[in-house]
Amino acid sequence: MGERDRLRDYRGKRDFGRTGEPQGQQGSFGEEPRFVVQIHDARTLHFDFRLQVDDVLKSWSIPKGPSDDPKDKRLAVPTEDHPLEYEEFEGVIPHGEYGGGTVIVWDHGTYEPLSHDRRGRPVDFGESLEHGHATFRLHGSKLHGRYALTRFRGGDDESWLLVKASEGRPQGHGTPDPRRARSVRSGRTLAQVSAEDREN
Repeated sequence: MGERDRLRDYRGKRDFGRTGEPQGQQGSFGEEPRFVVQIHDARTLHFDFRLQVDDVLKSWSIPKGPSDDPKDKRLAVPTEDHPLEYEEFEGVIPHGEYGGGTVIVWDHGTYEPLSHDRRGRPVDFGESLEHGHATFRLHGSKLHGRYALTRFRGGDDESWLLVKASEGRPQGHGTPDPRRARSVRSGRTLAQVSAEDREN
């Protein structure tokens, strides 16, 4: 399936004459796959967790945000695939548009696929997601270490869990207060991005 088909749902939900979100006309490919975590103050305040798989960002909405504490199991609800350029998107989606609200880039970086079969042989990362369990190591500005995404409910209300693996280190700090969190790109908070948008 080509990139254009994989982004059909994404494009169909947006009026690019109103929103500044990228249309996904071009993809940039690095040697290592990318990830991004965005804080999105829309109808409900949540975190969006996105992993590059081939030419799109596979995406999950995480109400409580990813945690670096292995004791935390975070609900992750899949959303439509996003274009690779979305990793850089930060700004205000206009009211009335799909996902209307303020977005900041809380963390981004690369990740290392770790999925393997029972014999320890590497498994294609996209296939591991299709099968409902994928492991990976994040190399971000804020998130580091091994994580797993596991599907626990399918059908129309498909849901996953995102969990940090325990690697013999002290437990993490959990998830920051999203209202006080700052963008890894601009250093701004949600409130500052929203205020600057109103001034322009």
